[in-house]
Amino acid sequence: MKKLLIHIILILTAFIIYFLQSNFFNWFTIAGIMPNLFVIFTLFIGLFASKMMGTIYGMVIGLFLDVIFREKIGVSFIALGLVGFLATIFDKNFSKDSRMTIMLMTAGLTIVYEVIVYFANYFILGTNLEIFAFLKILLIEVIFNLLLTIIIYPLLQKFGYYMENEFKGNKILTRYF
Repeated sequence: MKKLLIHIILILTAFIIYFLQSNFFNWFTIAGIMPNLFVIFTLFIGLFASKMMGTIYGMVIGLFLDVIFREKIGVSFIALGLVGFLATIFDKNFSKDSRMTIMLMTAGLTIVYEVIVYFANYFILGTNLEIFAFLKILLIEVIFNLLLTIIIYPLLQKFGYYMENEFKGNKILTRYF
């Protein structure tokens, strides 16, 4: 029952993030660039939930975004799925208690997501390859995501440890021995 409630909360959070992304952050941009809250959300799920849950949620959210915003289906599907998968790898190798580690993960996964989307659009849609404009957008988006991670991570961390306890159980000792 608790796991079902957690899934419902995560789905509702995804819809709230969608509405924040599409409405609120259209007004609050830095140089016309919005943050990507879905990368932070998928990282959060991959770090705290079960092994494949981050990947599955990333792919489902990516498919949802592809259907709504993209010309070709599959770009965000693959990119957010990879973000969720990498987050599960980060969970095993890095601490979730250090803000600096979380910020580096957020920056790295934002870069991974945007590079995949940019080059997929280049190869699939034949868009122009403008590296300097892309790097400017990437830098601003990474900074924006880092600022939002600093603000919201303490709240996410409390819910994340609750979610981790429900999905993974208390297996701390078996992880190190």
